[in-house]
Amino acid sequence: MSRVFLDVSQCMRRQVGGTFEPKKIAFHLQLFFRMTTVRAAKTGLEALLSPDNCALVLIDHQAFQFANLHSHDTTLIINNVVGLAKTAEAFGIPTLLTTVVEERGGYLLKQLQEVFPEQKPINRTTINTWEDERVVEAVEKTGRKTLIMAGLYTEICLAMPVIQALADGYDVFFVTDASGGVTKEAHDMAVQRMIQAGAVPITWFAVLAELQRDWAREETVPAVAKIMLEHGGGGGVALAWEWQLLGSVGAGA
Repeated sequence: MSRVFLDVSQCMRRQVGGTFEPKKIAFHLQLFFRMTTVRAAKTGLEALLSPDNCALVLIDHQAFQFANLHSHDTTLIINNVVGLAKTAEAFGIPTLLTTVVEERGGYLLKQLQEVFPEQKPINRTTINTWEDERVVEAVEKTGRKTLIMAGLYTEICLAMPVIQALADGYDVFFVTDASGGVTKEAHDMAVQRMIQAGAVPITWFAVLAELQRDWAREETVPAVAKIMLEHGGGGGVALAWEWQLLGSVGAGA
């Protein structure tokens, strides 16, 4: 930072001496402000996800990646990412599916593709999703400035686009339990790296709850209940039991 002060002061001295360098002064001032600006804390109601402010990007949930997933149980990640996808579909959230070299790494997870049967995943060669212009353009078309991302592997195919999207002015939430790494350490270090860059960690069930927010929003309650039954684990079992005790037909909804 002292070097920035030095460069600016040198420019100003040259200006006083008759040599005016406005572009160089502007460059160093901009650099200084970037270095001294503290990112605003993500707090308050506006910091929460809502159905009208976000888009979902699901990255590389393919056979090859699952084969070397060791940070989580594979069945857990499958359950969670499909639950996350169904959540987006239920709340009408724009969703982008993308794969990397699918002809070698395998097609998108079948259960995930079935949630969006009409959408063909963007098949990339870039390891960093955000370096594929088609992905960036598709995200821009949604008009949303808050992104929810999940992917395999956390430390590579998720961390890279998260960090780059932040620099492009997006607020990014990354879903820790719908993503995974080649080791627990790799996943954990990537989570820390993304947090340090300014992204927000969240779990898939928290996304569901945050989007619903109020049980008085009855329009989405049936879909939320169905997602809970199918993917909510113990919560889904408890809900089914409650319906049984109440003699409700909701379990068949």
